[in-house]
Amino acid sequence: MRTAIVSDIHGNFAPFEAVLADIESQAPDRVVFGGDLVFLGPRAAECLDRVRELGWPGVIGNTDRILSDPESAPEPLREFLKPRIDRCREQLGEDRLAWLDRLSMEWRDGSSLAIVHAVPGDLWPVVFEDTEAALAQSTYGPLGAEVVAYGHIHRPYVRRMDGFLLANSGSVGAPHDGDPRASYLLLEDGVPTVRRVEYDRERELADLAAAGMPPGRSLAEITFRPR
Repeated sequence: MRTAIVSDIHGNFAPFEAVLADIESQAPDRVVFGGDLVFLGPRAAECLDRVRELGWPGVIGNTDRILSDPESAPEPLREFLKPRIDRCREQLGEDRLAWLDRLSMEWRDGSSLAIVHAVPGDLWPVVFEDTEAALAQSTYGPLGAEVVAYGHIHRPYVRRMDGFLLANSGSVGAPHDGDPRASYLLLEDGVPTVRRVEYDRERELADLAAAGMPPGRSLAEITFRPR
């Protein structure tokens, strides 16, 4: 069984199309998304419509949730992001927002694979690749899966824990690990591999400019302090 895990597209269509092409070349048996599909990028509706057309299963992310429930964003992010939340909600419309709101917080394939956006039961906590092993173990171990995958931090990695593999898919639309390429995970027989994908950055900048959005801004830059 080969599974692709795609997360944190954030409405950025140029890298998303490049990742789709790479996924097609790898021919996985299924694709699952890890949340944060649309918010902050210039082509939110197109990204969401494509995911729906493809029929992928997946989980809700924190920025998906704040679109359907703006009050779920913690202060001071709520007021800072409000103009973009309002704009994205208008772009998406009620049907797409309702679809996002119906997403669950966890997707799993029995005991072999579990996917969440951030941590089990909460869309906001941050667990980095070098978080203390005991904390990572106690956070994701209770899922009881051989492989646990998540997104949220925009930094892909694979880490062996006690009894399971912990993997982050990174971000399609807003990498935050110093590598500008899009990323996603490919699992083959339970072994996750990070795939990095080049995309047309000039096209993405053109999309940002056409949408009247400042280039270089990403949720990662807003949410995560420099380390």
